[in-house]
Amino acid sequence: MNASPNLIEQSFEIAAQRCADLTPLVYQRMFEAHPETRTMFRTQGSELVKGSMLALTIEAILDFAGERRGHFRLIACEVASHDAYGTSRELFIAFFAIVRDTLRDLLGDEWTPDMALAWDALLVEIDTYAGIPA
Repeated sequence: MNASPNLIEQSFEIAAQRCADLTPLVYQRMFEAHPETRTMFRTQGSELVKGSMLALTIEAILDFAGERRGHFRLIACEVASHDAYGTSRELFIAFFAIVRDTLRDLLGDEWTPDMALAWDALLVEIDTYAGIPA
């Protein structure tokens, strides 16, 4: 398999080789960093909701970091949707950094300085796109 030249995509490709499902890792990190989010998920069916939210987030990230064919627009839609739920924009955007941090830890020594820079730049772009100053 040829590695993608897109470092964001490459980080997900390597992670997929190491972990079949990022969902538990991402949400464990989120609940540790933001314990208040634990109560935002109902008990029954929450695993499906978490998995779906993460899958949509990953699609949006990959599109935002890539060709921007339209999936990235979900970010703006979900900012508005989460505002309606009472979720702050800062907390909403923090989720993207949690995904990055989970990948970084999973990749270990395969996480490169160039990947870190690419993710840093992407997170600033997402903040700007979502209307949050960096």
